[in-house]
Amino acid sequence: MTEKKATVKKTATKKAATTKTTTAKRTTTKKVEIAVSAENAGFRAGDVYQALAAAEKPMSVAEIAKAANISTEEVYLGTGWLLKEGKVKNEENLITLA
Repeated sequence: MTEKKATVKKTATKKAATTKTTTAKRTTTKKVEIAVSAENAGFRAGDVYQALAAAEKPMSVAEIAKAANISTEEVYLGTGWLLKEGKVKNEENLITLA
């Protein structure tokens, strides 16, 4: 005769750990991707030039970005183009038409 073994199921009880959770504010940074090409740099240069011409005064990078409705990275791209061509100059950390 074969004996039948009785199976006993053991259930493990886990105690729930009571931990205090804090939520930290996550700051999202807007990642700007700029297509660096001659065409895009030329367009940004035009935006920067038009903003400076309309203001008729030296402007900071942030002011140009706001006036031209472009990002500061795009202002740097356009300003580099214009500096190379000699159309703008930097005076006391402000950009002005040459």
